[in-house]
Amino acid sequence: MIGKITGRVDYRGTDHVLVDVQGVGYMVYCSERTLTGLPSRGGVVALYTDLLVREDNLQLFGFTSLADKEWHKLLTTVQGVGAKAALAIASTLGTEGISRAIALGDVSAIKSAQGIGPKIAQRIATELKDKAPKIMAMGGEGSAIVEADVSMVIDVQTPVDVPFKAQNKNSEAGAQADALSALINLGYGHGDAAGAIAEASNETLSSIPTDLIKAALKLLAPKGR
Repeated sequence: MIGKITGRVDYRGTDHVLVDVQGVGYMVYCSERTLTGLPSRGGVVALYTDLLVREDNLQLFGFTSLADKEWHKLLTTVQGVGAKAALAIASTLGTEGISRAIALGDVSAIKSAQGIGPKIAQRIATELKDKAPKIMAMGGEGSAIVEADVSMVIDVQTPVDVPFKAQNKNSEAGAQADALSALINLGYGHGDAAGAIAEASNETLSSIPTDLIKAALKLLAPKGR
């Protein structure tokens, strides 16, 4: 599995880029947003990648962040959404736009992507809504440990001699900060987001960012939805 490549841009097509890695050219398919942000020919580029294996073809898809990559993988788990359709959604909405649309169930935003009809858009919103907070909690850079449940991740940087209560308090503050960042990225005001997270923390008694995001989104949802 090719998880990441770093090399020089050889050329850019309409839906892909050829990256020269020490004399070997890798054709990497990317969204329009990703292609726009790449350097010109000869520039150095690093892309996280996902390899699609078919009986008659191998296709490599590239992303500038792990969050982009995980959204792509998650979108393709929905029936009727292939790799190219997932790129179309990323091209139209971007990572933050995808997070916002799915977390809020905005079917209209999802179906604005080329080739995405109303039925598939509704399926995406329904099937991925509960999974969105995990990727939202990754933030801008994302996390390499995305398949494991957040509650199973151990912070190896926490000194072993730190009292448990202090560790728990730091964990709670970090979770609230991650949740706040995710909600602000969705377009909520800082005050509203912070208030919802504070209330969610008291209600859920959880220090897991995904739990706080889910609970806060319910509090922030318009009445009657």
